This record gives sequence, C-alpha cells and structure tokens, in this order.
Amino acid sequence: MAKRATESAGMLLFRRGPDGLEVFLAHPGGPFWKNKDAGAWTIPKGEVNEGEEPLAAARREFQEETGIVPAEPYLPLGAIRQKAGKTVHAWAWEGDADAEAVTSNEIRTEWPRGSGRWLTFPEVDRCAWFTPDAAREKINPAQAELIGRLQALLDDPCVG
Repeated sequence: MAKRATESAGMLLFRRGPDGLEVFLAHPGGPFWKNKDAGAWTIPKGEVNEGEEPLAAARREFQEETGIVPAEPYLPLGAIRQKAGKTVHAWAWEGDADAEAVTSNEIRTEWPRGSGRWLTFPEVDRCAWFTPDAAREKINPAQAELIGRLQALLDDPCVG
C-alpha cells in the first residue's frame, strides 16, 4: 500500500463568464514561494490523512486554504503525479468567489531549514482567477493536465 504522505487531494473551482472559462488557483505562502510565480500556483490541495477519503480531504483542504466551502456537484478529474512523486487526486466544482477575500489557515515551518528559526505564515498568500491558457503558465506543470481534463469534461454534452 502506498504511503499516505505522498497523496494529496484538491479542488479546482471554475466559472463560466462572458469571456469564457476561468479557473481559481492558489499561490503558496511563505518565504520559499515569495518571489516565485510561473509554475508556483496550484489548485487548493493538501495531504490525505490516514483513513480519510480523498474527496473529503479535497473539500477540507479547499476550505482551510481559501475560507470557501466547496459546493456539489463535484466533477472527478482523476489523479496526476507531480515531479517529486506525489499523487494528487482532484475534483472540479462550479461556483464563484472573491479572490481578494480568501482566508487561509496558517502553517509553521523552520526557515531556512536547519536554522532553528520558526516562521508562521498563511499556507496560501493569495488566489486569482485565470483563463485556461494563463493558468497553464502559472500552475505547477504536472497540474496543468487537470485544466485540460476539466475542459474536456465541459465540452462533453452529457456533462457541460
């Protein structure tokens, strides 16, 4: 059985506006991510706890990292594998949110590693809406596939 620490679950919020599809991405907080942009953004996601269903983890993590409660129905986007080996299970949901009003939980980490100096900061420092093309430039490269999967689902007349 795979180690749970290498499994994450997250949600991709989307909306359909007058200019077409937009997706909601999160930028990680903290000193490591401070000056990173392209390839740094992510779907709100986090670790799947022992005994927790991935969808439950995805909903919990989305709310913890944005302050927004996801609403059904959820569209399964499957799983992707990130460069470091972490598997991310993902679902999409349609809704709207004020990207300026997100509230994130805080995390505490040693920075720099091994320094004995501990910092507390928001897990997500900001969120924003992006067109699918812009999102592919901003998002962790492995997660870009989730945007394509969402577009394919929405193009399916039985779903979209």
